[in-house]
Amino acid sequence: MEQVIKDKYLGDIVVKVSTRARKLTFRGKSDAIYVTIPHGIRSAEVLSAIEKLRPKLQAMKERISTHAIDLNYRIEADYFKLSLLPGTRDRFLAHSELGETQIVCPANVNFDDDKLQEWLQKVIAEALRRNAKIILPQRLYMLSKTHNLPYKSVKINSSQGRWGSCSSSKAINLSYYLMLLPKHLIDYVLLHELSHTRQMNHGDEFWKLLNKLTDNRAIALRNELKQYKTAL
Repeated sequence: MEQVIKDKYLGDIVVKVSTRARKLTFRGKSDAIYVTIPHGIRSAEVLSAIEKLRPKLQAMKERISTHAIDLNYRIEADYFKLSLLPGTRDRFLAHSELGETQIVCPANVNFDDDKLQEWLQKVIAEALRRNAKIILPQRLYMLSKTHNLPYKSVKINSSQGRWGSCSSSKAINLSYYLMLLPKHLIDYVLLHELSHTRQMNHGDEFWKLLNKLTDNRAIALRNELKQYKTAL
């Protein structure tokens, strides 16, 4: 037995009765939110549970719609490209070289599986990290030499809070999610952090310096960067 509830914000909610179920169980998939309920549960109880869990269900829906990885998933950045291809074997295979990663998937893979989505996220994140460790330090070094802005060290991390940072000791940290940006925005972030080796705050002198380094485009580049996020 199956019932579909149409919700203005959550979309389709498919309610299924299961003789094995002991409680209401919610699971998000790309096409709908699925609710498994024990026999005898009334519709009013289901609706009440949906309202109670609405914030969590909304977050679940957004996470799935934003991060679902399947054969249509692509990353086409300047320094990093990724694709998923159908395969004939019963296991995943990965082919990687600098700037490009291909994941060959089993024939009957179920992309709605939450654990698989988590694993794919980790595989892609690791590919980003490997490429970032090769490309970003070299680019930072070149910009540092070009503009005479020395720094002490550089590390690549998985930060989702910021693209980069620079300490008072001139140690620079860069998120590997920079690899998802176009080249000119990567350079903007690197120049931003290098500017902090002279000006630690975001005062007038900082923006004056960054403007000089970016041909008076610092504010325009900052606004363009806001269209991207540190996530897959």
